[in-house]
Amino acid sequence: MLGPFSRRLYLRIWLATVGGVLVFALVVGWAWRVAAEHSAQTFNAPAPRELKLSDAQGQTLVQGMATREPGPWEAGVSYQIEAADGALYTLQIAPRVRPAGARGSHRNGPFWLAPPYGFLWILALVGLAVTLGVFPIIRRLLQRLERLQRSVQRFGEGDLSVRVPEQGHDELAQLSRQFNAAAARIQTLVQSHKSLLANASHELRSPLARIRMGMGLLENGQPSPEALAEMQRNIAELDQLIDEILLASRLDAGADNVGTVEMVDLVGLAAEECARVDAELQLAEGAAIPELPGIVRLLRRAVRNLLENARRYSEGPVQLSLSHEPGALLVRVSDHGPGVPPAQRERIFEPFYRLPGASERSGGVGLGLALVRSIAQRHGGSVRCEARPDGARGASFVLRLPLSRP
Repeated sequence: MLGPFSRRLYLRIWLATVGGVLVFALVVGWAWRVAAEHSAQTFNAPAPRELKLSDAQGQTLVQGMATREPGPWEAGVSYQIEAADGALYTLQIAPRVRPAGARGSHRNGPFWLAPPYGFLWILALVGLAVTLGVFPIIRRLLQRLERLQRSVQRFGEGDLSVRVPEQGHDELAQLSRQFNAAAARIQTLVQSHKSLLANASHELRSPLARIRMGMGLLENGQPSPEALAEMQRNIAELDQLIDEILLASRLDAGADNVGTVEMVDLVGLAAEECARVDAELQLAEGAAIPELPGIVRLLRRAVRNLLENARRYSEGPVQLSLSHEPGALLVRVSDHGPGVPPAQRERIFEPFYRLPGASERSGGVGLGLALVRSIAQRHGGSVRCEARPDGARGASFVLRLPLSRP
């Protein structure tokens, strides 16, 4: 059921439209009447003309210039005639006497069409036509607004899947499209955060359980170096997980305090990261790699995650190649690992997703590649997984970064 505001809104618009048309009709009628009176005064002004009065034998009794005198002679017509000798005569014509019942035989039509009744009838018909014709148009327009109102209300009550039909190309249709886009964005963020919290709670339990077990071993005596190393590894895993969760959350929310955009030397950055994981850096011969605008710490995290992911699963050398294409730089990280099945090449970029058979103890928490995609999108770029270009066993991850600031 619609609220009183909605009903009052469309009624006010409808009454305003009808009232505006009626006022316009009144003004036009008044102006028309003033113009008609002015025209009558202009064209019906007394003008002399020759008049001749003869008897039955055809002899002229009176002949001269006749002028119509203003003012009724008992609702009749009066003329003043000036003869050639200067004598003045008056000709008076009594009003026409209509027989009883001849009221509707007016020379201008029925009495209800004669002034001022004709104007009133026309005004009434125009008002009725506007009242009946405008109401369904306004009602249909306001129904779209009411649907938007109901959708916003349902969205505010927690139904994040609600959307508004997008009809037409006017401002209301544009508002509906903007609402749908905002609703989809909010729904994606909420679902992402729910998934992030659910998976983070699961991932936090494993290292915490191992740390708790190590603490229990400490109570029984001096721990072995292997136990201390395991506890340190679990603490480092927790620290990495918390750091990646916080960064992923800030990137999903579109936070502005993740770094300053500046010109980045991607060749130097890639060389430093390749040295960390003992990867091979390859540059195209004779191709200059220009700098690109970006956030240094985010681009470093993206390159580092790709290299660490490749080193984790590779059974041979890891290569990072830089190339330049029109409008963008390409960062390709290739490994000699088991590869990624084509059906899984898109899912591996989902948060906390691991390939079937991957062990938690192999390292990583499933957020590395998801962070790479978020960082690429933050810079207006993209990332994809594909087979190695040389056809060898393994996988290649291609990070595309635009040379212009998004």
